[in-house]
Amino acid sequence: MSETPTRLDIDVDYLQRCLAGLLEIPSPTGYTDEIVRSVCTELESLGIEYQLTRRGAIRARLPGRRSAGARAIVSHLDTLGAQVKALKPNGRLELVPIGTWSARFAEGARVTIFTEKGAYRGTILPLKASGHTYGDEIDKMPIGWDHVELRVDARADSAEQLGMLGIDIGDIVAVDPQPEFSDTGYIISRHLDNKAGVAVMLASMRALIDAPQPPVDVYWLFTIAEEVGHGAAAILPPEVASMVAVDNGTSAPGQNSSEFGVTLSMADMGGPFDYHLTRKLAKLCQENDIRMRKDIFRYYRSDSASALEAGADVRTALVTFGVDASHGYERIHMHALRSLSELLTAYTLSPVAIPRDEKDIGDLSGFTRQPTAAASSPAPAPSERTADPA
Repeated sequence: MSETPTRLDIDVDYLQRCLAGLLEIPSPTGYTDEIVRSVCTELESLGIEYQLTRRGAIRARLPGRRSAGARAIVSHLDTLGAQVKALKPNGRLELVPIGTWSARFAEGARVTIFTEKGAYRGTILPLKASGHTYGDEIDKMPIGWDHVELRVDARADSAEQLGMLGIDIGDIVAVDPQPEFSDTGYIISRHLDNKAGVAVMLASMRALIDAPQPPVDVYWLFTIAEEVGHGAAAILPPEVASMVAVDNGTSAPGQNSSEFGVTLSMADMGGPFDYHLTRKLAKLCQENDIRMRKDIFRYYRSDSASALEAGADVRTALVTFGVDASHGYERIHMHALRSLSELLTAYTLSPVAIPRDEKDIGDLSGFTRQPTAAASSPAPAPSERTADPA
C-alpha cells in the first residue's frame, strides 16, 4: 500500500452544524422518518445520489472507477428512546425502553410523547420523586424501568384522562438530547451515538466531492434500526466486498478508547473484525498522521453484525469516536470526529490491495496470507510475503 497521504481536509464547522441539526430531530428506533428526510435533503444539496428503502434506510453512492469489489461505510440514524407500556391509574405512564439503556439515565429526563393527536411534553421520574413526601426513601428506590414513570405536562389524573388526550399504549417517547458544544471542543449530549457518526460521514462525503475518483464505488449507508439489532442487513449491495461501520467507542476504565483520535475496534460481541481490513485502517492512520488506538468491546455490536448474520460475505471493521458515559449523557471531542472523517477520506481514496475480493468466489489464486512465522525468524522472501491489507 502506498505511503502517500490520502486524507483530505475536513470542514469542522460544517461537521458541527450537521451534528447540531441532527440532534434537534427526535429519532428513536421506529420513529425515524423525519431524520431520514433531513439526511436525504442534505445529500441532495451535496449533489450525491441516493436510494431509499421502504422503511427509510438510505444508500448513497460515490462512483468509483470500478463497481466490482465496492466498499461501504455505514452508521445509524436511530437512537435510544422509550414506548408507553401502560396508562396508569394515577395519570402517569409506564414505559419500556427502546434499545438497551439504563433507567438510571432516564430519571429526570425531559421527553416528548408522540401520539396520533399530537405531541405532549413530559418528565421521567422515579416512583417516589418528592423529598418533602418520602424523605430518605427516595435514596432507597431501586433502579429499573419498573421504578420510573412519565409525568405528562397536561391535565391527567387517571388512565381515562390520558386516553382522552389521545395517549395510547405503544406511543413513542423521545428523550431530549440537551446538547452543549463547548469552546474547548467537547460535545456533551444524549444521542451522540450515533448522530455524531452520521455527521462524520456527511463531512467526509462533502470533502470527497471534488477529490479524485475512488478506485471502486463507495456506498454510504444510513440505517434506521441499529439500536434494536437490525443494522445493515437489508441495505448492503451484493457488489460490496468490505464494510466499515462508524459508531462510538467506550471510553471507560478497563477500555483503551479515547475521546481524541480514532479508536479502531479489533472485536466486539460478534467476534474479531476482519484481519486485513482492520490492519489496513491502522496503516492508513499511520501513513496519514492520524492519532489512533485499538480496543475490544465486550458488550457491543454494530451495524455490521446483522449483515454478517444474514450471510453477507464481506470484510468488516469498526472505527469509532471515544464516548464517555455511552448510552447515558454522553461526551465526545471534536478531535475524534475530525480524525474519523479524515480516515474515511483516506480509506475511500486508498488503492485496492486484494483484487480477488472483486469476485464472490474463486480458487486459491490471490487469496490473502497471515503471518505465521515466529517474530524472531528472518523475513520471508518477497514471493512469500504476507499480502497487503484489504
